[in-house]
Amino acid sequence: MTQPQGALLVGSVNYDDAETTIRTAAALLGGHLKRIPDGEVGKRFHWIMFQPDVLGQAEGIERVGDEPIPFKAGLDARPLRIADGVDAASIVLPPLGYADAAIESYRVFTRLRDEGAVPDGIRFQVSLPTPVAIVASFFSGDDRAAIAPVYTAAMKAELEAILDAIPHDDLAVQWDVANEMGIIERAAIHGAPMQAWWDGDPFDGLVARLVELVDAVPADVEAGVHLCYGDIAEHHFLEPPDTSVLVRFANAVIAGASRPLSWLHLPVPIERDDPDYFSALSALTPVAELYLGLVHREDGVEGARRRIAAASAVVPTFGVATECGIGRAPEGTTEGILRTHAEVAAGW
Repeated sequence: MTQPQGALLVGSVNYDDAETTIRTAAALLGGHLKRIPDGEVGKRFHWIMFQPDVLGQAEGIERVGDEPIPFKAGLDARPLRIADGVDAASIVLPPLGYADAAIESYRVFTRLRDEGAVPDGIRFQVSLPTPVAIVASFFSGDDRAAIAPVYTAAMKAELEAILDAIPHDDLAVQWDVANEMGIIERAAIHGAPMQAWWDGDPFDGLVARLVELVDAVPADVEAGVHLCYGDIAEHHFLEPPDTSVLVRFANAVIAGASRPLSWLHLPVPIERDDPDYFSALSALTPVAELYLGLVHREDGVEGARRRIAAASAVVPTFGVATECGIGRAPEGTTEGILRTHAEVAAGW
């Protein structure tokens, strides 16, 4: 059985602040990590669920429904609509919050590195959602096609602010790709099918949109892609039957992008320690770093090693990760999950 090399923290970590996340990750996994995120703390704890509160401030965008839909952390989960008579192209969105958070957390990262708590050579990782996720999750009907270019431009502006504030040789950017997999797989959330809003093959449109984001990251900044089947109460919106769709989508993005991926992350469901799940990985276009999300808190080291053995029969070189971020894992389980990464993988 191949021993994996290296670990990837996908994004969210169940701590209250960036300093705790960065300190703990460096202490437990420093030699295994090439990059450390801030844990998506604060309002980003529930991934994109804070975005309706942000976008709802824009003139020309309205919340759907008269009463807030309470969500955790004091968020309002009501969806959004373009107000009647408003040309979406005229809407000016407020700052989305991702650049401000990244810049603030990077200050913590550099302070801890100066103190010796973070090893030299580790980059600061910023995980960003794709515009498809926000548009698909919070808008409906014709509003999706209208608002998509507006939100895409706003997300690119967030990326530019991050690139301007953080030295490129210190930065790694990961695009979180979840709703795309649901659209490709024709999955449903709460009974509603996940659908594209453009003409033509949804797959081709999704590839083109992700390629645009990958290519927006300069060549001297690391760029990674996290493919995901969702994390709703630690469950997928659909359990992938195997890695064939993941491989097909990843290969198309790699082929279409003008720059290489620095890393690619693919999920592995907890029950899949069989060769059939991994067999399609033999057709995956090689990337600099491949991470398989085979670490699960429920079965720890023993379960991870079963899945490693099955994957090793197909791909000789890979690192380990969880399927998705661990921000929603039960309180008190975070260090155990991090230690599992270290126990099953070799350091760099």
